[in-house]
Amino acid sequence: MPDGNGSYRPVSPKGGFLVSAQRSGEEWQLRAACRGPQASVFFPPGTFERKDEKLAREGRAKEICRTCPSKRPCLDYAISIREPHGIWGGLNEAERKGLMIQAV
Repeated sequence: MPDGNGSYRPVSPKGGFLVSAQRSGEEWQLRAACRGPQASVFFPPGTFERKDEKLAREGRAKEICRTCPSKRPCLDYAISIREPHGIWGGLNEAERKGLMIQAV
């Protein structure tokens, strides 16, 4: 739907434009290697995913993270908001949870 400036933005089913609940203003997001079409490997699909498929998808995502200049701030951000889904800073949900438990 046009936003009044000639741009199109997604509209919520209840009306109004969709916006992110978490806005950080951090430049690391602009430098992140996960931006673009490959971003889908960082989160589980909307359908069932077998364990071997999950491990392969996560492996592809972690390989992208391996040399990303935003890896550390990305991980710090995910931990700070307790992100429950996806690969952030090269770690999956269980790995991030383990870091948080160790920090306590």
